[in-house]
Amino acid sequence: MTVDLRLALPGVAGWIAAGIVIALPGTALPVAVGLWLAAAVLLALRLRWTAIAALALAAAALCCTSIAMQSPARQPAFLVADAAAGRQVAAVATTTATVLPGRGSFGAELTNVAGTRVSVPVLVFGERPDERVGIGTTISLSGTLTVADAGDDIAFLFFTERQPAVTADPPWFLDWANGLRAGFLATATKLPGDGGDLLAGLAIGDTSAVSDRLDAAMKASSLSHLTAVSGANCAVVIGLAMVAGAALGLRKGLRIAASVAVLVAFVVLVTPEPSVLRAAVMAALVLLALLGGRPVRGIPVLALATIGLLVNDPWLARSYGFALSVLATGGLLLLAGPLAKALGRWMPRWLALTIAVPLAAQLACQPVIILLNASLPTYGVVANVLAAPAAPVATVLGLAACVAVAVLPPLGPLLAALAWLPSAWIAAIAQFFSTLPGAQLPWPGGLVGVGLLAGVTSLAVFAAFWRGRGQRWIALGLALCLVGYVGLAGGNRVATLLGRPGDWQIAGCDIGQGDAFIVRSEGQVALIDTGPKPERLTKCLTELGIDRINLLVLTHYDLDHVGGVDAVIGIVDRAFLGPSDGSKGDHLAADLLAGGALVQQVSRGPSGLLGDLRWSILWPPKRLVGIEPGNPASVTIEFDPVGACPHGCLSSIFLGDLGEHAQDLVLAANPLGPVDVVKVGHHGSADQSEAMYARLQATIGMIGVGVDNGYGHPTQALLDILARVGTTPVRTDLQGMMLLEPGDEPGTVRVWTER
Repeated sequence: MTVDLRLALPGVAGWIAAGIVIALPGTALPVAVGLWLAAAVLLALRLRWTAIAALALAAAALCCTSIAMQSPARQPAFLVADAAAGRQVAAVATTTATVLPGRGSFGAELTNVAGTRVSVPVLVFGERPDERVGIGTTISLSGTLTVADAGDDIAFLFFTERQPAVTADPPWFLDWANGLRAGFLATATKLPGDGGDLLAGLAIGDTSAVSDRLDAAMKASSLSHLTAVSGANCAVVIGLAMVAGAALGLRKGLRIAASVAVLVAFVVLVTPEPSVLRAAVMAALVLLALLGGRPVRGIPVLALATIGLLVNDPWLARSYGFALSVLATGGLLLLAGPLAKALGRWMPRWLALTIAVPLAAQLACQPVIILLNASLPTYGVVANVLAAPAAPVATVLGLAACVAVAVLPPLGPLLAALAWLPSAWIAAIAQFFSTLPGAQLPWPGGLVGVGLLAGVTSLAVFAAFWRGRGQRWIALGLALCLVGYVGLAGGNRVATLLGRPGDWQIAGCDIGQGDAFIVRSEGQVALIDTGPKPERLTKCLTELGIDRINLLVLTHYDLDHVGGVDAVIGIVDRAFLGPSDGSKGDHLAADLLAGGALVQQVSRGPSGLLGDLRWSILWPPKRLVGIEPGNPASVTIEFDPVGACPHGCLSSIFLGDLGEHAQDLVLAANPLGPVDVVKVGHHGSADQSEAMYARLQATIGMIGVGVDNGYGHPTQALLDILARVGTTPVRTDLQGMMLLEPGDEPGTVRVWTER
């Protein structure tokens, strides 16, 4: 079979040009002019190869021209000035994603700022509305702006100073879909277990009910693509529309027109995410080709859809979702058939095809996935093979249930219950494979890892398909590389486990930008904060062999301190919470209570025992006079040795996200003395009290901080303070997981770090 790659080169050229130019503000127009001139010169030469090269330059020039035209409107000069000056901004915005109650971020588009009409994509941080808000809802915002990094798909970060207010409902052509999604989600989540939570994701791409635990399992088993609406979903919808049109006796043109209308409605229903847009544009091009009686060729259609979407929105060039969607489709078109043919020499054709489809997609996507998660899914292909028969059934029945919930209410729950069976099967597969030993194998991250994996993948594909003298040597080389990789990965793992101290007393989990610290004594375990994501905390607790938390301390309710709490629901005996900041605090307390924990909101005063350590709550005060819930009211806990530890016990204090003023207040309210370990306040921000660290005279200062966190944490100001008082910093961003135990000499601490 001959593959037509003539449009592939222009598609790649446009993509590369857009990806580079959007990261270099001000270069779009001159680059576009240069590319147009180069394309014209090549066309004038009239050589055999110049037509394709000129087309590639023209595609790149189109993308750059689009960037030059759109950039001024995306980042108006007056908003850039407001951001630089830190001025308060009052704006009207339209939501571009479903907004759920609570705290966090959501996408929106500013439409009016101080009476000026604009069209500016932003990511909004802070309190969300109290109720679910659908796409297209008009809201009012007040707060400050920060210019986003060049190349981001949003122009500004908007930090609200108060809860957004809904000022207008969505237009009717969007509101019907909001209602349909909400109704189906409510019906699906009434079904038991993970199957009910996953169903809306499989059918319409709504993953709002998917827990962090299930989401992590889907990613670890390479099944997360099933909740991203793609070409398969569009094909099902169009196929059903065409079949229904034929049953009604409609002519070809009317069937295709009806299919396009159904496709547009489907895109609105599932929301126009990058993968949805790619699939929908490809489907529309296929329908147009059918209408004109022209043959449909996959790669040209994919390339044309890619070029069209990048010209319309060049910022898609740096979207992981868009890249994975295009690569997966290209992998299926180029590799699935040959892989099935190659595998068919050793197994039945149906099984070969079943394996070839997920394998082709994984081979094409894995180099990009490495940038998101530097590991290889060991059981990904097997999990996909087992899930493959269930996925289309869950999609079709789920879509039918979604429509029936609104049109035929009695039928909706019945169809949803039928769709629950394949959904529960997929969720069970994800959970099973994600918990197997070695579910994810380590791999180098960054561009080095991408290049290495791309090279290995290319050699593997070449060895599978090429029939020549060197095939055996290539296969032998790959086999040796595989043996070497398994030996290296296994050896590193064994070395890590053997080198890790078994009698550690304090641990710092590497969970990104956030806090999750553990104190252990005589078999008793205290966990101070949970980090931003449950899967990261679960990984740390599993690594350390912890399956029970005797004392959980949630210092305050920011996401980077409580976002991972789902990982410990049901395994906590006692939980201390800081002053409630409203619904978020109440929600956490209720969840912990439901999991069997004794929950208590604490303030300065209580103390108790954790093995051979006495814990004491030093902050916040009972009356928050002039102290707002949040960072200044972070629960501050101290651990002091009181028993006879076999090798001594480490004293420690955990400062949450306290700033300088609050630290000074803690210092004034408590008779603090030297400690062995201090958990540095607020991830090492500049807002610190040197008097506090001078009083503590800690040997080690632990800092929970993420790589390239964007806040500049830990700051040089904090590091200078620690240097002046003689405290050695240990950071999760540079050193990974940390384990601390008493040193051989009094007053010393032995530190083991993952890196």
